[in-house]
Amino acid sequence: MSNYPLATSSWGDEEIKAIQKVVKDDSYTMGKKVRACENELSSFLNRKYSVMVNSGSAANLLAIASLFYTKNPMLRKGDEVIVPAVSWSTTYFPLQQFGLKLKFVDIDLSTLNYNLDDLKTAISNKTKLLMVVNLLGNPNEFNVIEEIIDDKDIVMVEDNCESLGAEYQGRQAGTFGLLGTFSSFFSHHISTMEGGFVTTDDEELYHILISLRAHGWTRDLPKINMVSNKSDDSFEESFRFILPGFNVRPLEMSGAIGIEQIKKLKKFIEQRRANARLFIELFTDHPNFLIQKDSCASSWFGFALTIKPKSNLDRKVVLKKLLDNSIEFRPIVGGNFVKNEVMKYIDYDIHKELINADYIDNNGFFVGNSHINLSNEINNLHKVLGVK
Repeated sequence: MSNYPLATSSWGDEEIKAIQKVVKDDSYTMGKKVRACENELSSFLNRKYSVMVNSGSAANLLAIASLFYTKNPMLRKGDEVIVPAVSWSTTYFPLQQFGLKLKFVDIDLSTLNYNLDDLKTAISNKTKLLMVVNLLGNPNEFNVIEEIIDDKDIVMVEDNCESLGAEYQGRQAGTFGLLGTFSSFFSHHISTMEGGFVTTDDEELYHILISLRAHGWTRDLPKINMVSNKSDDSFEESFRFILPGFNVRPLEMSGAIGIEQIKKLKKFIEQRRANARLFIELFTDHPNFLIQKDSCASSWFGFALTIKPKSNLDRKVVLKKLLDNSIEFRPIVGGNFVKNEVMKYIDYDIHKELINADYIDNNGFFVGNSHINLSNEINNLHKVLGVK
């Protein structure tokens, strides 16, 4: 057992009872609990529509796919998409799977989000999509980003899988893009164990997402919708396919758990921010480590530490010390993602150089945060990483 784990279970009696209720009702496939969970998330985010799926990765897949199937397609094969050089694999994979051309842009060493100067020069007349990733709970500086793309025909999609509850200037992260994606995996801000959501205010995209989620059929669409002329014949509509869809539906018990988790979300975020205040107090101006700068109101997925350029520390030695003290750690998400072997399958360019992504790839790591008080763990972390 780790003395300082990456994540801890956030389930209580309420989640167990919710599961038992689904079992008692003998109704396991996606149904009214999933719909209720979607409504609860929409209310929390102040967003019109939410579509629950079986993972944050599936949420990204549906979000990208939906942009190809609007009546006037927002994306076409070969279009250029701007992406940050540091993110999770399934930020990128749906883009490859739909034949888009990726352009990698460096990150800021302090926020770990886009280097905004590089982003500005990366935009071209070929750019049709901007993927904005709010990394480790930290929202991007959306006032700057919106100014950069304001007069351009560019769709913005937010991968907010790590940042539920983050805010930028009073607005929830994940609601700045035309579409926003979220994860409810075990280690995330809410946990349905496996699960995710796509959110939007666009009704046409909402209807497309509903169809794509379940086989591309019409069955789950409302009678009046923006995708098909749905008839009143339930027999014909039961197996009528209109889009090349997937099957990424959540289980009914995932929806039931999600309802209970969203009720607790504000308290979860408050505790994560309380933990962060202690972390910041202890590690700001540390002689050996840089920490992630909060752009506005992070929901603090975890605590990133990067060895300072002038430090003599060796990361292998640091990580061995953490391991010896039962403190869990991970790379800063995917590090510089272009270093991965999978890139041989991806059509991409690199804008300028990925200097900062390279640096955190070689010198960065993160430790966990949680919905529980981690004062003892964070103080011990500071002691373990103290100056010798």
